[in-house]
Amino acid sequence: MNVKANVKPSTAPKQDKIWTRDFILICLANFFIFLGFQMTLPTIPLFVEHLGGSNQFIGIITGIFTFSALLFRPYAGHALESKGRRFVYMIGLAIFVVSVGSFAFIYSLAFLVIMRIIQGIGWGFSTTATGTIATDLIPQSRRGEGMGYFGLSGNLALALGPSLGLTLTKHLTFTQLFLICGALGIIALALSTTVKYKKVEQPQQQRMHIKHDIYEKSALQPSFLLFFITITFGGIASFLPLYTTEKGISGIEWYFMIYALFLLISRTFSGRLYDRKGHIVVFLPGTSFIFTAMLLLSWLPNTSTLFTAAALYGMGFGMIQPALQAWAVEKAPANRKGMATATFFSFFDLGVGVGAMAFGQIAHLFSYGSIYITSAGSIILSMMLYIFFLLKDRKNVKQMRSV
Repeated sequence: MNVKANVKPSTAPKQDKIWTRDFILICLANFFIFLGFQMTLPTIPLFVEHLGGSNQFIGIITGIFTFSALLFRPYAGHALESKGRRFVYMIGLAIFVVSVGSFAFIYSLAFLVIMRIIQGIGWGFSTTATGTIATDLIPQSRRGEGMGYFGLSGNLALALGPSLGLTLTKHLTFTQLFLICGALGIIALALSTTVKYKKVEQPQQQRMHIKHDIYEKSALQPSFLLFFITITFGGIASFLPLYTTEKGISGIEWYFMIYALFLLISRTFSGRLYDRKGHIVVFLPGTSFIFTAMLLLSWLPNTSTLFTAAALYGMGFGMIQPALQAWAVEKAPANRKGMATATFFSFFDLGVGVGAMAFGQIAHLFSYGSIYITSAGSIILSMMLYIFFLLKDRKNVKQMRSV
């Protein structure tokens, strides 16, 4: 377990530069594809409701998207090493554009399910690729910091996307909204064609050996931790707009903007903390913020509490996500970075999917508030598992030193 990296920014050589032309381009492409995605995040549940779907069906629609992405991420990981970064990224973006654009012409829940599955495939390919591409472009000595900056592109989209999507639903039809989302994906596709992608050479013998695996072992610890954290996403993305409407609380558009703002703030320093001190200084404080946010959402007496929960959730997740992603790829061999990224985001998808489906049932049987009590319990499990990993790794280090 990496607890400290010997990095001296003041003496860093030129090759440690993060903000290269290609890194800027991939950040811009990531911004536009995430903006199109984030605009659909709070509006898909409203669209399902518009088509006559129930809370349970909203959970299914969210879950089936993430499980679709989950199933195809291992294929994306292998293709990144065998077919190349460009091929996987372009295919993923194209599928995403077509699927989101097709929402504009959907009038039945059955067809929506089919296109959400296809959207998940595109999302799984594109996000696995872009995370790996960013890892290729960032110097190893500044990986935590660089992944934090890369994450800002998605965070900026998060600051604008949900609020913009919800605002547009008040002035435009769903058809017009989804066509705009598809157009944003086309911009991302155009930008990605100008990036110079790294070629990863892999011996044929090694390719045969890993042909049938579906995960990277070195990435499992941070990925398991991420799973219990992203379970909370299912409750926020799918049900928070409906929950605030039920309670008569305004400001859901501002919730997402405040969340994204604090996500941005935390990522300006958390990546550097990870590079210098390791994940031990960011994980438990970050999860404590998220735990408190879930308790506040389960209570939710007024708009001020909603905004406070947004700030805490953004601060916590902004500290944790880049650290866990850097941890997931740092120990993987050079020719396995793609599979490590695929493993990491597979657990991300699994957490969101499990959360959305489980919370749809919880909302149906109990209440929306029960969703966030359950989410707080999931964060506690993540904290306990982290402490277990920490103690286990320290024990292994002591045993190796005594041999």
